[in-house]
Amino acid sequence: MSYTIEMRFVDSNILIYAIASGSDEREKSERALRLLEEPDLATSVQVLQEFYVQATCATRKHNISHKDAVAFIQAICEFPVQEVTVGVLQAALATKHRYQISYWDAAIIEAARALGCREILSEDLSDGQDYGGVRVRNPFR
Repeated sequence: MSYTIEMRFVDSNILIYAIASGSDEREKSERALRLLEEPDLATSVQVLQEFYVQATCATRKHNISHKDAVAFIQAICEFPVQEVTVGVLQAALATKHRYQISYWDAAIIEAARALGCREILSEDLSDGQDYGGVRVRNPFR
């Protein structure tokens, strides 16, 4: 008997909390690090790009170096990573229109869908919201 693990999609805020070093973010950082040890996760190129920009931003209180960000991204690339494709773009445009959300949020939803994920782990999207079979869950609640 064989079965497949259902993948869960990780948004950039989970990755940012995983590298957070501020005492005010300790609980979320620990939760994010535990979460990233789980074997059923996936993400997208868009999420990795958002992570890099946010993590290395010079105005960020606890930013990390380019070298450390690249090493972290390489580790995350062990998970399935959805590329930005014309199909994902077109689906995101339709989702943006249907749900009246930002294009970037719609692109995350459609990248998750393209990978076969039925759940997105995110603090930024509406917890519990279902987008045509892809549900958002805030892992910090």
